[in-house]
Amino acid sequence: MQLTLDVPDELSEALGENPDARSRSAIEVIAVNAYREHKLSMKQLRRILGFETRMEVDAVLKRHGVELEYTMEDFERDRETLRKLDLPRA
Repeated sequence: MQLTLDVPDELSEALGENPDARSRSAIEVIAVNAYREHKLSMKQLRRILGFETRMEVDAVLKRHGVELEYTMEDFERDRETLRKLDLPRA
């Protein structure tokens, strides 16, 4: 889907030097805001921004001042993943 926005020149210039950078900045801001408002999941945000890992998403969220939520469910999922890896114990 293509969306056209009319924005003041000052805002457009602040978003980047070229049209691709401006578009990317605008998409990032909109997507991060949707995540902040719980309209997107972490997985959706990662896919929309074209990232391979959650760490890349975490960096963007941090840059935008979004505090990361690490729930007990996240902890249990990570613990189960580690259990499945069956790493040697020290």
